[in-house]
Amino acid sequence: MEGLRRPASAEDTVCYRLFAAAAAGSGGEALLRRCAEAIVVRFAPLLASYIWQRQPFGLRYVPPRGETPAHIGGSTQFGDNVEDEWFIVYLIREITREFPGLAARIDDNDGEFLLIEAADFLPKWLNPENSDNRVFFYKGELHIIPLSETGEEECDLSAASPTVSQALTLLSTQSEECLAAEPIRAAVYRRISGYPEKIQASFHRAHCYLPAGIVAVLKQRPSLVAAAVQAFYLRDPVDLRACRCFQTFPPEQRVMTTVTFTKCLYAQLMQQKFVPDRRSGYTLPPPSHPQYKAYELGMKLAHGFEILCSKCSKVSPDSKTDVPRGPLWERFLNSLKEKNYFK
Repeated sequence: MEGLRRPASAEDTVCYRLFAAAAAGSGGEALLRRCAEAIVVRFAPLLASYIWQRQPFGLRYVPPRGETPAHIGGSTQFGDNVEDEWFIVYLIREITREFPGLAARIDDNDGEFLLIEAADFLPKWLNPENSDNRVFFYKGELHIIPLSETGEEECDLSAASPTVSQALTLLSTQSEECLAAEPIRAAVYRRISGYPEKIQASFHRAHCYLPAGIVAVLKQRPSLVAAAVQAFYLRDPVDLRACRCFQTFPPEQRVMTTVTFTKCLYAQLMQQKFVPDRRSGYTLPPPSHPQYKAYELGMKLAHGFEILCSKCSKVSPDSKTDVPRGPLWERFLNSLKEKNYFK
């Protein structure tokens, strides 16, 4: 098929971990879980309006393992939209600013990509071999554990890098000495400047002729546009079998609607050259038609939604959907209501 593309590599993933800066003792798990809940509540309005390319930002509790203390964290595959990665950097910085008891590490498959951004200003001693567990956000500022500190009694003299616990101890007791130099901080902060207003600037709204069912779905879950675009963009011949008859979203009753994309998602749809199967029932007006672009864009997006539905397991009509329950869920829901999240 023309325009097909190899699936995006799982390497395009950013990992983030938030630790209790000071020793949390036996109540550390409860503290971290409460922080995770409070973070989601605090940033829910911002996260709800964001359209993620591949995977959303999310936090979960991770128990201690080896030299890594218990923490809350996660990973997000950002695919072709590197702005998702930098939005997460902004989120992590803001989380440590508003939750000063937390210190955060963030990296991706390139390693310490924050240091790469500030490569022109790094001290000569800092290199990929000794940078592990040195770069943290703490109290809203970028910190780098200095080499001189890791040679003190607190650290193993043979270690090229401190352990996370050693780094956290230094952050909580000597944070001024660990603060990254101003040019380094400026280089990183420049990359995330403009958020959260920058979110709206990343959107692109376009007219599309879509089956009425898809219009209804997008009205309830606008963020699903990303999954549909990815399904179409990364399609293969097996996926296209589901689009021969369009059982879920027949094209006969298409309506004009406005769809909100990110600029990256919009570009992915527009650059694809695609002719629908004649058996699908999809017809397009001639390219000279004033609404041709809206018809073509809607056709591609509809194919993405049909592919998505073909991959979903069939659910019995009388089956019960699992609903979150328990005190943690109730507390989280009440927190959202108290903050007027649902307006």
